[in-house]
Amino acid sequence: MNSMEGLVTQIQGLSSTASDVLMLQNLLKQANDSLHAESTRLLPFLDQLDPSKHSLGYLYFLEACTAGPITKEQASSYVLIIARFLSSCVSEQIRLASHKFISVCKRFKDQLVLLGEPLRGVALMLTAIRKFQSSTEHLTALHPEFLLLCLLAKSYKTGHSVLEEDIFEVDQPKDLFLYCYYGGMICIGQKHFQKALELLHNVVTAPMFAVNAIAVEAYKKYILVSLILHGQFSTSLPKYSSSAAQRNLRSLCQDNNLGLVKQVVSSLYKQNIQRLTQTYLTLSLQDIANTVQLGSVREAEMHVLQMIQDVEIYATINQKDGMVRFLEDPEQYKTIEMIERIDSSIQRLMILSKKITLTDELMSCDPSYLSKGCRERQKFDFDDYDSVPQRFNV
Repeated sequence: MNSMEGLVTQIQGLSSTASDVLMLQNLLKQANDSLHAESTRLLPFLDQLDPSKHSLGYLYFLEACTAGPITKEQASSYVLIIARFLSSCVSEQIRLASHKFISVCKRFKDQLVLLGEPLRGVALMLTAIRKFQSSTEHLTALHPEFLLLCLLAKSYKTGHSVLEEDIFEVDQPKDLFLYCYYGGMICIGQKHFQKALELLHNVVTAPMFAVNAIAVEAYKKYILVSLILHGQFSTSLPKYSSSAAQRNLRSLCQDNNLGLVKQVVSSLYKQNIQRLTQTYLTLSLQDIANTVQLGSVREAEMHVLQMIQDVEIYATINQKDGMVRFLEDPEQYKTIEMIERIDSSIQRLMILSKKITLTDELMSCDPSYLSKGCRERQKFDFDDYDSVPQRFNV
């Protein structure tokens, strides 16, 4: 215990300057085994440290404290301690022990799930991400944990705010798989099916040597979301999908997708109604019910009203004679708001294009990529490649 007290004193004295913190980092690495050996006795020492000043030392002590099994009663106390740490810690210090910070955050999530209180961790986990990531383009191991908390808490809007950011840097492939899978489920919860399909598509077509459980679950939801959005799905995956995915992602098993299946059925009715708008200017609710095979006029009316509210069709209903009049899209695409939205989209696409070009240039100079490219090229004849148009010849 005397050695722990001495370590606390060193943490307090070596947390002010960058050079001192680096020296402290070496000391803490050497003391790591001792900290874990004394893990059950470390909690009182946290009261002697300020997480806003001694972030690195506090993190080492906190990670050791939470390393062992924790009961539900202990979880309540640890959640408060970790919450205090996450709201106060300093980015520069926690990044020096990134694996420990990730471990503490994951345990924080586990403890909240154990307590059945995921909503308590949503804002704090987002704070942890912002402090840990090098930029908003950096996908960390904490992103999936945050999105899972959002899912469990049904805090879809907060989760969606992270999904709007463009990602160009990924630490581990598993993080990307889970980020896209949980992100897809959040978009499904918000009924943003186009974005959900995009994220699930990323999971299904991502490079993989063998099909993993995440890709299998994503493929099931990918099919159902495709049916909701387009009324159909393709049984074949794009050519750029991994061979493992193309061979194995073909079977759809029974599982917990009942909610999505119900939405598929509902979407088929909606798509049939949308097809009617391409043929008729006016139609009675009775005709709509008969054509779409709905049970009653009332059910047809409810579907049409919901589609009008969701801006899926433009129509009016005459309650007196039960006639539906289909209208054209009233948007003229020349308002100030619309022009600003279009301009914002163009600017974002230009930035994205520059990023892709830079990534392509970096890859073209990567030794491993060039080595693999040469090996692959030997398998083909030059005749297998399309000829380059004359104007692009150098």
